[in-house]
Order: sequence, then structure tokens, then C-alpha cells
Amino acid sequence: MTTASPVSADTASVPISTDPGGGVMGDRFRALTLGIVSVVLVIAFEATAVNTAMPVAAGELDGFGLYAFAFSGYFTTTLFALVVSGQWCDRSGPLRPLFTGIAVFGAGLLVAGAAPGMWIFVGGRALQGLGGGLVIVALYVVVGRAYPERLRPSVFAAFSAAWVLPSIVGPLVAGAVTQHIGWRWVFLAVPVLILLPLAVMGPALRRSEKEQPLLGGAAFDRRRTGLAAMAAVGAGLLQYAGQRLDLPGLLPAAVGAALLLPAVLGLLPAGTLRAGRGLPTVILLRGVAAGAFFAAEAFIPLMMRTERGLSPTLAGLTLTSGGLSWALGSWIQGRPGAERYRTVMIRGGFVLTAVAIAGAALVLVPAVPAWVAAVAWGVGGIGMGLAVASISVLMMKLSTPEDAGANSASLQVSDALGNVLLMGLAGVLFGALGGGSVAAVHDGAAGAGSTGAFAVIFGVMAGVALLGALASGRVRKAP
Repeated sequence: MTTASPVSADTASVPISTDPGGGVMGDRFRALTLGIVSVVLVIAFEATAVNTAMPVAAGELDGFGLYAFAFSGYFTTTLFALVVSGQWCDRSGPLRPLFTGIAVFGAGLLVAGAAPGMWIFVGGRALQGLGGGLVIVALYVVVGRAYPERLRPSVFAAFSAAWVLPSIVGPLVAGAVTQHIGWRWVFLAVPVLILLPLAVMGPALRRSEKEQPLLGGAAFDRRRTGLAAMAAVGAGLLQYAGQRLDLPGLLPAAVGAALLLPAVLGLLPAGTLRAGRGLPTVILLRGVAAGAFFAAEAFIPLMMRTERGLSPTLAGLTLTSGGLSWALGSWIQGRPGAERYRTVMIRGGFVLTAVAIAGAALVLVPAVPAWVAAVAWGVGGIGMGLAVASISVLMMKLSTPEDAGANSASLQVSDALGNVLLMGLAGVLFGALGGGSVAAVHDGAAGAGSTGAFAVIFGVMAGVALLGALASGRVRKAP
């Protein structure tokens, strides 16, 4: 999970390691790499498990109208946490925000697992997002502080590779637990896995921090923190209004827009919203890629349950190919000699993502086999691996040591914004087109209008991905 002027946090005042010796699994970096990758591993397992269990959870909590909100609520609080985490890292290093984020993330899982109703469930997901936002910026700070530039593509590739095992095991375990024990245990059991990162990465991170100079201890930037709070509240109000779809909902929609727009302008580099050449477009494309892909992905298990009658396990396994191929795409972009094709890989990644989203929608046609969705999502995973990792590498290349941390945080803010806005849009479309009344998925029956709702969502997200492909030519500064 992701600044020209936004978050002061990060590595802005810290020299970046230039040690040339060893690889990410060499003696110098092995323990640190294993530690931070174990954090990504837990987050990945949670994401794949939640995707599998969510359709059943929404059915039992009578909350299909809030289905998208359960996903976008996570990224809404992440927006605020990203800014706080960045400044916290600048003040005292990444250890405290990292471990605090893990604890809050686990608490959110417990709240969601014990939720008596859908709104409490959404609240648990929001708490998870708060913890996830603290964690992700801290991880980027660790990469920027501890690894030399030549190793960062490999570290980003390792982040993606950490999704492979959860992509295979997550749906199987979550599906079995959901069917035989209950969806709640998918959330309640995951916090146990947090003990692994705590045990593995603690000593390695502390050793790494001792090798770095002390940070300046600058005070929190109240303006940026306030902008982050405005963005989170504004996004939340827009989502709430989108769920209402009535005249009284216009008021929270207007207030939300009035809060969100100036906050976004203040948190992202100048020129981001107009796709200015160079860094602004790089930052923008991260949000476009994440929003389009994950908004579509959130609805695939529900579609497979309600339209094709698959079990929770099989519906979740549809996404497995995407996790596996994402790692492949990320590995390809990290190969020697790939740097010269950075722009081509970003554009090609967006095109593959658009093709995948459109391909997944084909299973809405009864004559098309259900496995086509899994094949399509494998194509999308390669595209995302190529594009997202390349965007991260290009962001670092376009950043000076003084603003690398701030730009890393902007990248994560864009990621969260893309997810919030496009997931929220998907939720509005789903509700407006009758998807909110979908029949209980326990019987694998589709509700009236749900087929059209799914088709529109996938069509819109494929179009957004194509827009990203068109804008990708602007990632390089004008000669």
C-alpha cells in the first residue's frame, strides 16, 4: 500500500545509504529484508482473505448497500495516517509508527470480526486503514534510508513477491474457514499472524536504525496534518452521500467536495491533477492504477458468487492468478537493462490492466466459462506488476535525496485517493443500478439488476485504465 509538497515525513533530512556491497539477501541486508517483507506478507494475507470472505460477511450483516464502503473506508482513514506516519518518521524514525501501525491494524481486524452490523464492520475496516497507512510509509522510509539506489527495484520486487504465497493460500484458507467455521474467524484469526513480523523484524530494524544518523526532531506540520484530515473527512462524506442517493445526500456531498478538493491540491505535487510532465504524472498514475484495478477486484468475488454460484473458496481463488502474475511483472521490471524501457512498461501495464478488467466482465455472459475471469486477472496482475513497480522506481529516480521521502508519501497518498474515489464511484454505480439489492449470496443467486451493475463497474474501470495508458507518455520531462 501511498509527495511534492505534502508529507514532510520520510527521509527528507536523512542521507540515503550508498553502500555498494551485497544484494538484498546478502549478509548486510538479509535480516532487514526478511523483516519488512514479513510485514507485507501479513498485509497481503489479510487482503486476499478479506476479498474471499467479504461477500458472505456482507450477506450475513445485510450490508450489500455498503459493500464498496467496506473497502473504500479502509483507504479513507489511510489518507490521514499516511501524512501522520510521514511526519512521525521524520521526527523519530520509522520504528514507532511501524509498530504502532501493526497494533492498530490488528485491533481493526478484531473490531470487524466481532461486528454486530455492517456499519460497525465498516468502522473496523477504517481502523485497519489507519494502521495500514502508518505501516506503509514507514516501510518506504526504511527502504529509502537503508538500501542503496541499485537495490531498490529488487526490494520493490520483493514486496510484490510477498503476495505470491498469500494469493495461493489466502483464498483456500479463508474459503474453508468461511464455509465451515464462519467468516468472522477470517478476521479474528489474522491478528495472530502479526506476531511473526514483530518477532522477525524488530532486531533487524533496530540494528539498521543504529547505523543511521539521528533525525532532526522537527515538529509536526499542522497544516499538512489538517489537510490530511480534510481529505479523509471529505472523502468519507462523499461516500456517505453516494450510499444515500437521495436529495438530503446533496448536503454531505457538497461539504465533502469542498473539503476534499483543496486538501488534494495541498497534499499532492503541483500539476498532479492536470498530469504535468515528469513527477506529477508519475504520482497521478499511481492512483489511477491502484483505483481502477482494486475497485474492479473488490467486486469479482461477489460477481462470481452471485452470477456464477461459486463457493467462497472458488470465488476467492479467481484472484489468485493476479497475485502470482503481479510478482512476475514486478520481477520483469527489475531485470538488468529494464531501465531504458520504463515508460513502455508503464504504458503496457495499463493496457494489460484494462484488458484484464474487460476480460473479467466476460463471465457475465452465461456461455463464457467461469475460469476466464481467473485468466483475465492473471493478465492484469502482470500489468500491475510492470506499472506499479516501475512507477515507484521512476519516482525515486526523479526525486532528490532531500525530497525522496516527501515524494514517497505523495505516491502513497495518490494510491489511497485513487482507491477511495474509484471504489466510492463503484459503490455508487452498484447501488444506483440495483446491485445493493442483490440476493443473499448463500444461495448463489443474483439479484435483479446486479448483472448490469457489474458490467458498468467493469466498463468504467477499464476505461480509467486506458486513460492511464494515454497519460503514461508524460512521465518523462520534456526534453
